[in-house]
Amino acid sequence: MTGFNQPLGGNELARFSGPNTFMRLPQASDLAGLDVAFLGIPMDIGTSWRSGTRFGPKQIRAESAMIRPYNMATGAAPFDRLQVADIGDLAINTFNLADTIRIISESYDQILAHDLIPLAMGGDHTLTLPVLRAIAKKSGPVALLHVDAHADVNDQMFGERECHGTTFRRAYEEGLIRADKVFQVGLRGTGYAATDFTEAQGWGFQIFQAHELWGKPLDKLGQQIRAEIGTLPVYVSFDIDSLDPAYAPGTGTPEIGGLTTAQALQLIRALAGANIVGCDLVEVSPPYDPSGNTALTAANLLYEMLCILPGVTPH
Repeated sequence: MTGFNQPLGGNELARFSGPNTFMRLPQASDLAGLDVAFLGIPMDIGTSWRSGTRFGPKQIRAESAMIRPYNMATGAAPFDRLQVADIGDLAINTFNLADTIRIISESYDQILAHDLIPLAMGGDHTLTLPVLRAIAKKSGPVALLHVDAHADVNDQMFGERECHGTTFRRAYEEGLIRADKVFQVGLRGTGYAATDFTEAQGWGFQIFQAHELWGKPLDKLGQQIRAEIGTLPVYVSFDIDSLDPAYAPGTGTPEIGGLTTAQALQLIRALAGANIVGCDLVEVSPPYDPSGNTALTAANLLYEMLCILPGVTPH
């Protein structure tokens, strides 16, 4: 449709060329008039195991060149309904985690001064805390769908209170999220004690461990979460390590026995029409997947998030 940005098509310019933006969309420096802004947060100084997520946004963008604008499964045509652009990467401080957290929060304050929905490409999961700080300033405490192998509710890691494993404890303590409307899906693996998961349940978090979901479609779970969220503003944070390493090996803290890509699609699609105020896709570490498949999966999941945003009506 005229008036809306469109991804550069593969028959206009070969997919292996052109701009390195998400889906080869126009890059924008002026946020006025945008409904959705894709952005990169290329950081990995908040990680505790394997690094490399600083390269995540670049490879996600590269792999997104394969994605076409019309969703064959759901009928969503987001670029006919929303003005979408890639606004580039945040200028984080790669030598200082605390300063990077400040930069993210202040950058999001500026982004959210416009009436748009930000979709972030990470980057390690530390980034979600400053994003939620900015989101809460605008929308108040939000509901949260957190898809991850890990709960990320540690009190501290190596003495640090703000890093990728402490994000959602800090968000809870600071009142950025509604504890009774937090849904953590895909948790699994080993821990130090049962409290690694049960403590957050005591705060009100609803936890759906991966082994409980093996072999099951996630449509109903997604519909249940959608119903419980209602009209509340909701933030979606998707850690690629929620998927089994067979599907997404390129990540910093892989855990076996995870979700499938089909389950991820079912879960995201079930949220269609929710009052989503922001999303992120984090922990893609390209050095651990030379095939690019992890980033390809991440790009498609971000596209699916775009397809469920308010204002996208399936044709």
